Amino acid sequence: MMKDTPILPGSWLGLMGGGQLGRMFAQAAATMGYRVCVLEPDKNAPAAIVAEKHICAPYTDEAALTELASLCKTVTTEFENVPATALEFLASKGVETCPAANAVRITQDRFDEKSFIKSAGAPVAPHLLIESDEDLKKASAPYFPAILKTARLGYDGKGQITVNDRRELAIAFEKLGKVRCVLEKRLPLFKEVSVIAARNSKGEVAVFPVSENYHRKGILAVSVMPARLDEEITSRAREIASKIIEKLDYVGVLCTELFVLSDGRLVVNELAPRPHNSGHATIDACICSQYEQQVRAMANLPLGDTTQVSKSVMLNLLGDLWFYENENIREPDWSQVLDIPGLKLHLYGKKQPRHARKMGHITCLAATEEEAMFKAQMAARILGLELPE
Repeated sequence: MMKDTPILPGSWLGLMGGGQLGRMFAQAAATMGYRVCVLEPDKNAPAAIVAEKHICAPYTDEAALTELASLCKTVTTEFENVPATALEFLASKGVETCPAANAVRITQDRFDEKSFIKSAGAPVAPHLLIESDEDLKKASAPYFPAILKTARLGYDGKGQITVNDRRELAIAFEKLGKVRCVLEKRLPLFKEVSVIAARNSKGEVAVFPVSENYHRKGILAVSVMPARLDEEITSRAREIASKIIEKLDYVGVLCTELFVLSDGRLVVNELAPRPHNSGHATIDACICSQYEQQVRAMANLPLGDTTQVSKSVMLNLLGDLWFYENENIREPDWSQVLDIPGLKLHLYGKKQPRHARKMGHITCLAATEEEAMFKAQMAARILGLELPE
């Protein structure tokens, strides 16, 4: 395949991973006339349910990968822990993977990721690589208070322990199984934000408005787009995201998560080589969604217009909403929620609710930030969620 040759509607697009991000990608691709083949071991995965074809096999199954390669000229990923070796295998079969294996490999290791971000000229928090008991001695007082994070895997707050001194660090390292870790200094935080950017094989880059994010127990709960920040700060955040995606020579959708410090400085927290939870509002609030953008990027098409046409507040819906007294399960009152004007409900087709499991999201749209937030607060009251502010 010629690298810049467009892959036209009617063609097959491949997807590694079957979660809700893949589901929304498959829906966007189908809307644009593409056929989607998902490689995913779970037969009931959200993306597999809506895709035209499902290869039900492990991500590293060479027979399954060969079948995927025979069908699709290009393949994308749905989550960050798709094995880089699987992407390399697909590339060896002449498939263009978006993102490439090298980009995924960098983002799968927190220390390698931070080293790359620094090489791109973007700021990161002071940090140390912790691989052995000997490395603990390098953790001097200026690094504390800090968070010890496993270098690989771990998301939504998993694999992370707050530490205040070297003694707590040693205990945390033991608790995490003495795997490769990164000790990251905690900085005076004002807000957490994220920037979704896309890049195609021609090197064209498109950046969405900055999202302002709030987490509960390590899981994203609320995203406000555009972020309620000074324009100078949001402009710098978008510039950083553009710089990183270009330096990585990345094709596809990339999320850059950043901290806004109390003095207005920006520090990059981490990268997600895929569409992101904080970008869900782009489906309803922007001319082109992050998922349509993912299709455009991997199909070598011009990137879409990222203009935001409505103010938005997104609420994550976790499985906890389905549980009430004595762990009984009931369906939330969607009728009452959908009575709110300008509210869009997205459910991911997961059959079994579980505590902390992402089951769906709500996007509240309005002409003003205040009105969008008011609608989000109404929905939160109905569902029994903590009120966004």
